[in-house]
Amino acid sequence: MARPLRVAMLTTFYPPHNFGGDGIAIQRLSRALVRRGHEVTVVHDVDAYNTLNRGPDPAPVEEPAGLTVVGLKSGSGPLSPLLNQQLGRPVLTGGRIRDLLADGQFDIVHYNNISLIGGPGLLAIGDGVKVYEAHEHWLVCPSHVLWRHNRELCTGRQCLRCVLSYRRPPQAWRYAGSLERRLSEIDVFIAKSEFSRRKHAEFGFKRDMEVLPYFLPDVTVEQDRRSMVAGGSPHGRPYFLFVGRLEAIKGLDDVIPAFREYGDADLLIAGDGNHRAALEALAEGNPRVQFLGRLAPEELDGYYRSADALIVPSLCYETFGIILIEAFRQGTPVIARRLGPFPEIVETSGGGELFSDTEELIHAMQRMRADPEHRATCAERARRSFRSRWSESAVVPAYLDLVGRAAERAGRHEIARAISEAA
Repeated sequence: MARPLRVAMLTTFYPPHNFGGDGIAIQRLSRALVRRGHEVTVVHDVDAYNTLNRGPDPAPVEEPAGLTVVGLKSGSGPLSPLLNQQLGRPVLTGGRIRDLLADGQFDIVHYNNISLIGGPGLLAIGDGVKVYEAHEHWLVCPSHVLWRHNRELCTGRQCLRCVLSYRRPPQAWRYAGSLERRLSEIDVFIAKSEFSRRKHAEFGFKRDMEVLPYFLPDVTVEQDRRSMVAGGSPHGRPYFLFVGRLEAIKGLDDVIPAFREYGDADLLIAGDGNHRAALEALAEGNPRVQFLGRLAPEELDGYYRSADALIVPSLCYETFGIILIEAFRQGTPVIARRLGPFPEIVETSGGGELFSDTEELIHAMQRMRADPEHRATCAERARRSFRSRWSESAVVPAYLDLVGRAAERAGRHEIARAISEAA
């Protein structure tokens, strides 16, 4: 019988102390590994979350047996993540992290978004096969998102001026080669899309990267059947759906005005964020645009299922776009901006259409509404592609395979053998 693998996940944010999709993706992978009989310990930074959180404390999340979550609290509040961010190493929590990784005797040490939990200095801590997963472009961009001066796509480095435009303190270690020296600690780097791998290389990242996409938990045959015969729409009119954080870089400023011209369906916006007030002002007086706020996953599934399509208008370089595969799982086509990884996902799946400007967006919406056969074809291709490319059963074995190959290259033959037997 194969022995269980011991896996450490290190990240700044993890549910419920979490803002974006990366923490949820880490949780999904951790739970998927536990379902396969492995043991996972997640180490994250509660101080970093509390420093940035503007709302109430989150409700606790119950994790399955085999998944241990350690939330770091330094006792110094915002000082700890600030020191980590500025000095590029875990200052006040470094000893605790070293003890956790030493005691755990981990086969795999998997680094995720480490910007505020310890930066490049974290990469030297721990033993085992070391994996770095690039949920953002932090390896090549101090602002993480290649959105220069907080107003435009980055086409060339102006890093110091750019960081100051975000009102963030510069990181001296980025200019002293600290990150480059620590990268030798990592056995395998994971990019979330071919686009992100190319963008890392374009901005000077010299290490090879494997491409492994995000995934969603498998849908059982019964769940799939229920979704296809689910009850009525949660909205009284035809609608297109937006899901995500309400920030300027998500591109809704370009979409909302289109619904003054386009009257055949509504626009429903699921999510919240610091740009919401500006978007509500933009939509004022237009009853076809409605803000739903944050929705629970089970509520959101119903909105996905009944939408004519999901609109994905991001203006920045995403590394993947997990909301696309959330829609695909429900058999919902997407209409995505012709930017970043979206063409790769849409063209590979055949599950939707692309647009570059308002005219193309309106044309795509009209086609989805006026041509039921076209929409049905996109929906079936989306559902089929989800199962074969972005489901748990497709991606988790690929993850174990690439880590196993990395272990062999690193001469960690016992770990490689354990991974092979567990796969």
